Amino acid sequence: MSTAMAADLTSKQRRILQYLRENAGTKTYFKSRLIGQELGMTAKEVGSNITALQEGDFDIEIEKWGYSSSTTWKVDA
Repeated sequence: MSTAMAADLTSKQRRILQYLRENAGTKTYFKSRLIGQELGMTAKEVGSNITALQEGDFDIEIEKWGYSSSTTWKVDA
């Protein structure tokens, strides 16, 4: 990830990115609701901020995967 890209992220986006990096080695699928519980955000906040991470050039790939009780994201490190 370039420093310029990291500098463009909000604090919430940086926290989500760090959470996904730390957990992508042991998990592949993440629910917005559960990420939000871990980070003190709502599922809606996670969903709106994770979109910026999808579009950025980071060391993980994020794909919207499902919409059951909460949006599910597939994350590949």
